[in-house]
Amino acid sequence: IGVAAVTAGPGVTDAVTGVANAYQARSPMILIGGAAPLKTKGMGALQEMPQTDMFKTFTKASFTVTETESIPALMAEAFKTALSGRPGPVFIEMPFDVLFNAVDAPEIHPRVTIPPLEPEVGAMAQIFELLRAAKKPVIVAGTQVYWDQGYDALRELTDATGIPVLTNGGGRGTLPMTHPNCFKSARGKALREGDVVLLIGTPLDFRLKYGKDGWNPDSKIIQIENDSEELNHNRTAEVAICADSRLILEALVEGLQGLRWDEWGRDLREDEDKKNAQLETWKNLPDVPINHFRMGGAINDFLDENTILVGDGGDIVSACAKVIDLTYPGQWLDPGPLGCLGVGAPFAIAAKHLYPDKRVLIINGDGSFGLNGFEFDTALRFNLPIVSIVGNDSGWGQIRTPQVGMVSEERAIATKLAPTRYDKIVEAMGGYGEHVDDPNDLGRALQRAFASGLPACIDVTIDPRGMSKTGASTPYIV
Repeated sequence: IGVAAVTAGPGVTDAVTGVANAYQARSPMILIGGAAPLKTKGMGALQEMPQTDMFKTFTKASFTVTETESIPALMAEAFKTALSGRPGPVFIEMPFDVLFNAVDAPEIHPRVTIPPLEPEVGAMAQIFELLRAAKKPVIVAGTQVYWDQGYDALRELTDATGIPVLTNGGGRGTLPMTHPNCFKSARGKALREGDVVLLIGTPLDFRLKYGKDGWNPDSKIIQIENDSEELNHNRTAEVAICADSRLILEALVEGLQGLRWDEWGRDLREDEDKKNAQLETWKNLPDVPINHFRMGGAINDFLDENTILVGDGGDIVSACAKVIDLTYPGQWLDPGPLGCLGVGAPFAIAAKHLYPDKRVLIINGDGSFGLNGFEFDTALRFNLPIVSIVGNDSGWGQIRTPQVGMVSEERAIATKLAPTRYDKIVEAMGGYGEHVDDPNDLGRALQRAFASGLPACIDVTIDPRGMSKTGASTPYIV
């Protein structure tokens, strides 16, 4: 769980986007915000504002502590709330006089373990009935599989049955992307033809086309959630239950013994391999300036099980995600469904602090680096040698490309950036910097950056038209 403490007023408002991002991404978080003294509440004190009301729409709880004696009990309740059910953020407002009042320390009570939510017997019987009758079942493993630590059971299930697996959101890496039953490029075919979809802990939002466009309209959905509000949202499921996904996956391993769907898996593998062959061509493009996919290919070649990746950008992250093969849960961090840019350095700092022996690499766009790049100063002060590789196309590429296509280069508005040398900015702070414009130098530059032992930035000149040349651009006009 993440914990942050900020000053009142502008400190709290500066934290709003981070809290909203955590809520959308289902990340447990405690935000403690300062506040004006209770005795001056409503009198116009410095930095006084309705902070708890502001957070109520995108937190699991938002409240003010009014008595110093209640701080331990309320903090314990906040942690329980953040971690139970659908994980998410909690905001705690600490007024100045409450925080600085002196009281006797209360007795510390033992930590209460939250038991996993058992699936209903009747619902499990329905799930078994649907899967046993399926010809083309598909598993979509989302963020809940990560939080429930259901990844070992997920692997056991697909190994035993051959059911194809798609991963989504924080579920990426819960089954290694190198596993023969894990599919990325054949995702469209799997959802178009799948007749039973086991949807685990991921909403039917824009990432899954709301369960409608590109889906088999006759497919039967089994929806496993930790959030009852998501059940039957956008599409009615045949079975919709709130339960611990690990327990369900373990039960399926036991109850589907002897059943296999190898022919369906081979059909998807053929489609996957065909599309991956196209990606392989893009990964080896000799273009100068460098193509987005070539940069992603170099990162994938550099990747090992001791590396954590943070995705923070538009086109460059979209391209890299298509060609990078994640191998374990939690290896990939990104903004989640809110799509909030600027998470790169903050996420990387937290990851490096938590896992000091791992290499932490940020995949940045030049636009996203500009939002929180000066947090490299924090990394330097705390001796956290994170590395950013910046795909620099001197623009907000994911917005600029379709904008130029619609209104021409001359009339494109507010999407062009200066050809800034971001490596020089990190160098000026005391870190390591290197500029790359030859695609053959990408791997060696990554090695040198990590070998420096300093927070580092590799500035890579990439082709502003790289995505449109491959036809892989995702248009976002605004």
